[in-house]
Amino acid sequence: MSVDVSHAPRSVLVCDRSSFLDEKNRISSQLQQLHFNYKVSLLLPECSSAPSHLDSVLKSFSSFYLIRNMPIYELLDKHFLETAVYQGSVSGLSHRTRIDEENCVALMPNGRLCLSLDKHSFQVLGVEGKPSKFNHKTKNRFVVSVDLTDSSMAPGGRGYVRLLTGLRSRLHLRTDFLLSHHPGGGASLQHLLSRYDWSEHRPEISSRVLTDLSCPALLSSDPQPGDAHSFLEWLGAVDADISCENSSSSFMSSLVCPEPKTMLDKALSVSVCGLLRPQDVHRLVQQLRRHLEQPGPAPWASLTVHGFVDSPVSWGDGEHGVLIGGENFYNLLMFQDHTYHLHLATGSHDPCPQ
Repeated sequence: MSVDVSHAPRSVLVCDRSSFLDEKNRISSQLQQLHFNYKVSLLLPECSSAPSHLDSVLKSFSSFYLIRNMPIYELLDKHFLETAVYQGSVSGLSHRTRIDEENCVALMPNGRLCLSLDKHSFQVLGVEGKPSKFNHKTKNRFVVSVDLTDSSMAPGGRGYVRLLTGLRSRLHLRTDFLLSHHPGGGASLQHLLSRYDWSEHRPEISSRVLTDLSCPALLSSDPQPGDAHSFLEWLGAVDADISCENSSSSFMSSLVCPEPKTMLDKALSVSVCGLLRPQDVHRLVQQLRRHLEQPGPAPWASLTVHGFVDSPVSWGDGEHGVLIGGENFYNLLMFQDHTYHLHLATGSHDPCPQ
């Protein structure tokens, strides 16, 4: 069977090289753009256990809630809006809904509610929206995006009543829903939680000690785009526990460690999974900087953050779609001299990360 690869979907990899000491670096704002983080992966060379300060911040990642079979109109509840949404303290995402087949919902920390709907659901809802960027020849998916903090969406207002009526009386959209809140903000959710079946979850932490690991020589001062792709491919293989000790003719895998390479006697691979807040990731970055400042053999540390594949949004408020791959992640490679390489990746048709 022949395969036509002439129309392979595009992907975007934005590379930024700067220093934490540069006052104009945009690392904080760039990390905040990915609202819905599913997994954080660390790779620490010449390390067999996480230092106490790193272990502490990993274990302090915020908990989150899973609310089962929640009507989406509950996100418009006046009490919830006043105590959580208007305070910028919550974000949420429909759980195990597939963006290419089902209705998906996202509540962003800036108060924007995004509904990615199939054609029938959009018509039944009866509110203003726009065709998805991921429609092909037929318009079979639509996006409704509203700012719940805007005066037009204040409870009792025309826009608010229209959306509430559509969700409560016509569409009847229900889904399992993940909710995250800032530390100390859990009380604002109790009024909502008390009406449904819910559970609280801590992010899951796992770690592996790797030995005799082939590793790219990462000290080149000016990496080229091809180097970044090769490095990320190698990093993904390490995270997935796939060997890169293969020959180019290997049937199982042709993944190899990029040249030039070196050998690590040991390395620590750590992952955290859940609905992870960008603020927690940022605290982890600060502790990784502290880790690199300590005397020791580790010249660098790598952090990779994956967004949810089926999130309706990816970077910023931009629409996200799966289609082929659903890429939605970034990697931060940090060095002892406070410089860093930031790789921002996205898939077919998604907005370019900034």
